[in-house]
Amino acid sequence: MHFSELGLSADILRAVTEQGYDTPTPIQAQAVPLVLAGRDLMAAAQTGTGKTAGFTLPILQRLAQDTHLSLKRFKPRALVLAPTRELAIQVQQSVFTYGKHVKLRTAAIYGGVAIGPQTKLLKAGVDIVVATPGRLLDHVSQRNIDLSGIEILVLDEADRMLDMGFIHDIRKILALLPKRKQSLLFSATFSDEIRALATGLLRDPVSVEVARRNAPAEAVAQCVYCVDRERKRDLLVRLITENRWHQVLVFTRTKHGADALAERLCKARISAAALHGNKSQGQRIRALDDFKKLKINVLVATDIAARGIDIDDLPHVVNYELPSVPEDYVHRIGRTGRAGASGEATSLVCIDEHKLLRDIERVLKHEIEKRVMPGFEPDPKIKAEPIQKPRSARMAQPARGAKPTIKAPAKPAGNRRPAAAGHHFGSRHR
Repeated sequence: MHFSELGLSADILRAVTEQGYDTPTPIQAQAVPLVLAGRDLMAAAQTGTGKTAGFTLPILQRLAQDTHLSLKRFKPRALVLAPTRELAIQVQQSVFTYGKHVKLRTAAIYGGVAIGPQTKLLKAGVDIVVATPGRLLDHVSQRNIDLSGIEILVLDEADRMLDMGFIHDIRKILALLPKRKQSLLFSATFSDEIRALATGLLRDPVSVEVARRNAPAEAVAQCVYCVDRERKRDLLVRLITENRWHQVLVFTRTKHGADALAERLCKARISAAALHGNKSQGQRIRALDDFKKLKINVLVATDIAARGIDIDDLPHVVNYELPSVPEDYVHRIGRTGRAGASGEATSLVCIDEHKLLRDIERVLKHEIEKRVMPGFEPDPKIKAEPIQKPRSARMAQPARGAKPTIKAPAKPAGNRRPAAAGHHFGSRHR
């Protein structure tokens, strides 16, 4: 199947072609015609499946077909809710890329940056708003935005929004929207909470599922290195240098751990940067952009900050510390091995994490290959210690109304074109 068979307009197809894509991914092939037909949609799709373009392309076309409505009353017509700043920026980048030949305006609204420039954009009039829930409600309370004209609503990564404690904010936002609208819900899993949310939101929805629940990418080769907790840093340096890994996404549980590890890698002459919620938005954008452009070889990230990281052909993911929630392991390793590319997921596991590893293998329904690097054999005399859990994910974003703790906020993403991001499609023109 080609994009030309999905019913997209010439302007949208032109933008897709200019990006070098001709074949849609499974989620795009199924979702685009349904959204164009105006159907409500409940889709199970993890990051890396091309879901962002799966709803961006048809939304752009639907709004562009009635351009006389755009900015008529300075009310946005489409709203995309995302759990994190990074994902909001990614969605906005998709809107910019594929909406370049249609006359629609967009704004990304998220916390951690000054609210003034966002207010100016909203009051000037936009067609599509991509927002995190808390900052959107800040604008609502200040009467900077009127949501009564929303025609299409998207809840992106709805499961993560619930995990981060946004359910109350989401319900407040839903109460402000028109009853008659098209609603699209995207989630990595269909938990009971997600189904309950969908029941109250969607009208006669079509369900689309492109990957089995908790199914890791088949193209990802997984292995575990057993090592003592105090020797993980040295082992990671050895793996990176001996294998000549040029682009590695490393996961830690805590912000402090991410900073400490990035500093250790830099001292070992491996270019690295940390990505977590205490970094300013400008720092986060620069770190991610440098990682994509291979200006740095290693990006050390916490789970929350990593949401929305979207990189084509990422070859290596390392679990420096196993996640406390087994399903998060699946999400982590899904960052590599996308769109038919191969990838490797390596986990460094100490005695403290043996139970976490068993829980992960129970979810995967198979054991992961165990390895020991010569010279890094675990000391059998070392006893397991309790794992200190990181702060709740919901603490990753500042409370609404609280003053930002970011020292040097970057300019908010508005109608300017942001740095290019990777987009997941089937195959490129060769």
